[in-house]
Amino acid sequence: MSTEKRRLLDVLNKLYSEVDAQAEILAQVHGSRLVCRRGCSMCCVDQLSVFEIEAENIRARHQDLLQSAQPHEIGACAFLDSEGACRIYQDRPYVCRTQGLPLRWLDEDDQGDFVEYRDICPLNDEGDVEPIEDLPESECWSIGPVEERLAKLQQQFGHEPAKRVELRSLFLKD
Repeated sequence: MSTEKRRLLDVLNKLYSEVDAQAEILAQVHGSRLVCRRGCSMCCVDQLSVFEIEAENIRARHQDLLQSAQPHEIGACAFLDSEGACRIYQDRPYVCRTQGLPLRWLDEDDQGDFVEYRDICPLNDEGDVEPIEDLPESECWSIGPVEERLAKLQQQFGHEPAKRVELRSLFLKD
C-alpha cells in the first residue's frame, strides 16, 4: 500500500475517533434508554454497505480474518461471531459506530421540500422515554456531515465518492 493510501487510512481512523467521541456524548445523554451492549446485534444485518475506503481499512487491518475465517451465516452481518459480537469492533465502519442512537436526517419529498426524518432502534425506544420526534436536534445523530467527509476522503483515495461495498463481499471465502 502506498504511503498516501496509508495516510488516508490514518485520516479515516482519526475521523472514527471523532465519531466515537461525539457518539459517546450522545450515549451519555441517552443512557437510560440505550440497551445496546456486546452481543446485541439486532441492527447488525446482512447487506450493510460501507464506503470503499472503509472496506480498504478492513482489508488492511483484518487480512487473516478475511482469508481464513467464514462470514457469519446469511441474515446477519458477516463480521459477527457465533455469540453475536463484532470480530472487527475496533475497526468497525462508520454506520456501526452510530447505531442505536437517535438518528435524524433530511430528505427531499415529492414536492422538492426537505423533510426531517428520525429513527432509533426499537429496543432503545421502549418504556418510559421521550419520543425521538420530541428530542432537540442536538440530542440526535445528524446523518449527512460525516458521510460528506467520508465521500471526500474516499475520492482522495481514488474511488468514486458514492461507491459502496457490501461487508459480506470482503470475505475471500464465502
